[in-house]
Amino acid sequence: MAVRLSIVAWLVLANWACCFEVNAVLQELNIGERTARVVANGQERTVPIAADVMVLSEGGKALADGLMADELQPSCKIIVKVEMRDQRPTIVSIQLGEKKLENAARAMSVGRSSVGFKPLTEMSAADSYHGELGGLYGRGQNKLPEKLATLAAEQSALVQSLDRSGKPATDGTIGLISISMSNATQEFSKFKEIADADDEKSPRVSIVDCAQGGQTMARWADEGAACWQEALRRLADAKVSPLQVQVVWLKLANAQPSGELQTHGRQLERDTQRVIGHLAERFPNLRVIYLGSRIYGGYADGNLNPEPFAYEGAFVVRWLIDSQLTETAHWLTEMRSDGAGLPVLLWGPYFWADGLTPRESDELIWRREDFVNDGTHPSQSGRLKVAKMLLAFFKTDELARRWFVRHP
Repeated sequence: MAVRLSIVAWLVLANWACCFEVNAVLQELNIGERTARVVANGQERTVPIAADVMVLSEGGKALADGLMADELQPSCKIIVKVEMRDQRPTIVSIQLGEKKLENAARAMSVGRSSVGFKPLTEMSAADSYHGELGGLYGRGQNKLPEKLATLAAEQSALVQSLDRSGKPATDGTIGLISISMSNATQEFSKFKEIADADDEKSPRVSIVDCAQGGQTMARWADEGAACWQEALRRLADAKVSPLQVQVVWLKLANAQPSGELQTHGRQLERDTQRVIGHLAERFPNLRVIYLGSRIYGGYADGNLNPEPFAYEGAFVVRWLIDSQLTETAHWLTEMRSDGAGLPVLLWGPYFWADGLTPRESDELIWRREDFVNDGTHPSQSGRLKVAKMLLAFFKTDELARRWFVRHP
């Protein structure tokens, strides 16, 4: 009770009950419980940390390791931004250093409202980008090729309600999780919120956001990385066994990419291949991995993941999906020791649109207000856009709705 009163007092001192920034000194960071003990305004407080927390350098750039960054040591000076989440003050960003609070607000990046690229879904068979053909599946095609459609149907049909030991059970669970970085956890947590409130979602589907701030494909590619333990902790908190996880939404991105598509894209491809291998080993009943690329990056401030890299990530998704149907996919056969029951890789929703230029199929646009100040991470409206697209996909996709919808 004393801690709660202290936090309320902090809100009064801040004179802005919905959102404020404050200089503080870090005393202790408890990643497992997602809390930070800090000293601010002469008082010590323990405050919850949001799942989509942003961890920034003194210059305002995202730290690749997020909460696990070496710079976050006891007694270091930080600026914490606090918002009301679920009716309680929650830390939504931690920045190293300190600053005058009257100048605390970062200038909003302006960026570009269009970069002139065509969404993959609108590229015809005659279109190409740096030698890459258009369409989600190449040659201007946005529908599953016949061979992949057969494989997808086979694996999707195996998704079913399982008990904690991985055996079929009518009162069991279908685990649907996310794996990726800050944008993904911000978007997927909003998806979980609206999906869990949707009467059409099957009560057997348990949605768990395992994506984490700063944890890009390069980080998840390390099988010993702490993000894997945090993912297992979140599953345990949700009472979902690793043997019940059958579907993953995997959003592809690496921090600060550089060079041409064949340089940064192939590195992202290799990192993601390793991540997929770790997923298959850790979740033996995994059947489907839905891959996704980034939203529009034209408003981005800095080099965290601006255009053209946000756009080009979609070609990496296609490379991975296409590789299942070729002899070059040797990495797929090594995912599990028994070489059987490999998860199928499929497109989830395609989120990219050229800023304020409406997408032909659905009029999707990305406004500046759909992003926070850095132009890279989605604001509440941006998160809701992605969340609604995810929910619509799982409810209407011919294969996904068989297990996601209450009465398909």
